[in-house]
Amino acid sequence: MSKSFRSATALVIANNCFQAVNIIGYPEARIILSQCATYLAASSKSNAAYMAINKAQQLVKDTGDLQVPMAIRNAPTKMMKDQGYGEGYQYAHDHAGNFVEMEFMPKEIEGKQLYNPAKNAREEEMRKKLRAMWKGKYGY
Repeated sequence: MSKSFRSATALVIANNCFQAVNIIGYPEARIILSQCATYLAASSKSNAAYMAINKAQQLVKDTGDLQVPMAIRNAPTKMMKDQGYGEGYQYAHDHAGNFVEMEFMPKEIEGKQLYNPAKNAREEEMRKKLRAMWKGKYGY
């Protein structure tokens, strides 16, 4: 199993371990715990997601309650459509690679990078993918 696959599934493994231990009980659960602990110890480590959510929370504290861009507002009524809700929205699944280069952040914080991939093999691949998709935007 590749390192990238291991790190991507570590949380799933840990949660499944918790469930299995509760169902199977002791003393057999010690084997499950041992397998899970060694798997997690060998998995790639990163705090990039943790740092990203901290940046996002601080950004909200610093900028306050900003308006959701009109293009990504849902328009379930005629009145909302007439006011421009959803206008210009591009559905990612209608585009190659299920990706569209569209800004989803409020104008005041457009282009702000929150997630910065860590220096490990899996996240370096993510950085390359983000750089290719966003064509340099966000500094990937």
